[in-house]
Amino acid sequence: MQSGPQPADFADVRATNLAVVLRHLRMNAPCSRADIAAATGLNKATVSSLVADLIDRRLVRETGMTERRIGRPATMLVLDGSPYAAIGMEVNADYMTVVAVDLAGRKLLSWRRAFAGSSANPGQAAASIAALAKRAVGKVEKEGRRTLGLTVGVPGLVGGDGIVRLAPNLRWHDVDLRSALRKALGEPPYPIEVENDANLAVLAEQRYGGFAETANLIYLTGEIGIGAGIISEGRLMRGERGFAGEFGHLLVDPSGPVCGCGRRGCLEALAGVGALVARTLPDAATSSPTELEPEVEEVVRRAKAGDPKVLDALAETGKHLGHGVATVANLLNPDVVVLGGYFVQLAPWLIPAAEAELRARSIAPEAGGTRLVASTLELGAAATGGAARVLDTIDSGRLPTP
Repeated sequence: MQSGPQPADFADVRATNLAVVLRHLRMNAPCSRADIAAATGLNKATVSSLVADLIDRRLVRETGMTERRIGRPATMLVLDGSPYAAIGMEVNADYMTVVAVDLAGRKLLSWRRAFAGSSANPGQAAASIAALAKRAVGKVEKEGRRTLGLTVGVPGLVGGDGIVRLAPNLRWHDVDLRSALRKALGEPPYPIEVENDANLAVLAEQRYGGFAETANLIYLTGEIGIGAGIISEGRLMRGERGFAGEFGHLLVDPSGPVCGCGRRGCLEALAGVGALVARTLPDAATSSPTELEPEVEEVVRRAKAGDPKVLDALAETGKHLGHGVATVANLLNPDVVVLGGYFVQLAPWLIPAAEAELRARSIAPEAGGTRLVASTLELGAAATGGAARVLDTIDSGRLPTP
């Protein structure tokens, strides 16, 4: 029996080369066939054949001519993908977001809906998620586009099988969301995936954010919980079973408040947006999670007005965040840690205290070069990341048939 490395099948080689050309165009378009050949090392005849295939699949199109200093004008190429849509969703305790993008990343739709995630049972939640997904698929298909895939982000531990093992803020345990969605959507022809929301958000940040293509990047979700999406050496870090990145459950104070996970003193219980709202707006502490957004806006209003109680609470929250960021900075030495979600609105008050704590607790000089910044993406970055996850499969060579 033959063992060891085997020759690659011709179809595999061609799929890989198609993906190489497509990725180069995503990063560098408009460019010519000769530009692609020079940059990728593929010969010109191969590039011409690959480009013809991509044009047939309507993934690439020609766009005009450009003058060259030597020789004839070159025909320029750009991404097309107009017949296709990638759909991503984010499910949180107080809202759902759905985003559809085309191959070039242009948003085709972006909807946000209130969602009582912590009070709905898993069956009700799956029905609501499926209903919003069905509306999004219907809209893009009405425009003549084919859905390439749907990826749903959930704030919790998600296995590779699409089962949500634990989502404390949704009160879910062992929920097979992927199977429920496939059934509710009528076993659609496109793939459905379920992933941790922070993992998707960091993919969105890497692809579309202010630090796109950064090789060592961490994104912190600023929702009721705090998750971490981690890109290390250019790759998403998922861990053995997909459970990496539970940043909010770092132990900060053993005698601290009880966390939603049932343990005491987690970072989330001290620095989560829900904890901040409870400290600054005690009258709202028992309100519905669907009211979190207006409560954050009220915290911002009071901070701008110079309310000393609110400013102290924000500084304390920033200090706790800095403690957590210093821990991961010492472990992973990221280039950038991005604050997302509701943290973006609160960043002017959180970041100074967090940076001071990061510097104080980091062992490396200058905190190892780790920067702490606010995301430039909108609330619901995980939905955008869900769509990016679908597009990543195209980038890896799994192309739609013509």
